[in-house]
Amino acid sequence: MSEIALEVVGLVRRVQGVVSHTLVNGIDLSVQKGEFLAITGPSGSGKSSLLYLIGLLDAPTEGEIIICGQPTSKLSETERADVRLTKCGFVFQFHFLLPEFTALENVLLPMRAHGRMSTKDMHERAMALLTSLGLGEQVAKRPNQLSGGQRQRVALARALANRPEIIVADEPTGNLDTASTEQVFGILRDIADNGQTVVVVTHDAALAARADRRIHIVDGKIHETTFGNGKPEMTAATGTAEYQP
Repeated sequence: MSEIALEVVGLVRRVQGVVSHTLVNGIDLSVQKGEFLAITGPSGSGKSSLLYLIGLLDAPTEGEIIICGQPTSKLSETERADVRLTKCGFVFQFHFLLPEFTALENVLLPMRAHGRMSTKDMHERAMALLTSLGLGEQVAKRPNQLSGGQRQRVALARALANRPEIIVADEPTGNLDTASTEQVFGILRDIADNGQTVVVVTHDAALAARADRRIHIVDGKIHETTFGNGKPEMTAATGTAEYQP
């Protein structure tokens, strides 16, 4: 039986204001270890809201998020932060590298925050990650000295630093040229092939079609699921998507 890396049950996210707005509306979803899942949908559909909930960057109004078998709804904020730091790696459309730090120093940040490795081991891991992503000659450069594709690869190295079970990425190729898009997507594909779970929000239908599974979000609900063979398997009638290899 395949191992479930991520599960959400009855997930709802509402924003209160003059008028209450539901961003995520009762989603159930299971994601297997080593699966590459793409989330698509029109602007305002709730796809990024779902991703931020999955990564524990936002808290749900209702429902449960289970990461590597651990329910998170009753965790304190400190405990949630520890799960984010150790179980999830984040990549965004805008790399959010600290401009005053070098590539190497940016990758060291999550390991220093975790505080479980020696200085020597952290340095060796950061160097190994950057070298594996073709950045061995760029480690001493600051973000403004790197190309867009290089900055995003540094962000990927930073996301991988603490060996997270799940990589969540929000439009990671949205600001990249075609060559850099292919390179970054290929790295994400390799990450999944090596056993880590990858969940990506993307507007690029061609890239999404190359994932193991695509869920299409409309009005905060799963409207359709498509597997790697391109065959749709469900619609929004149940709002549920289960992995079917």
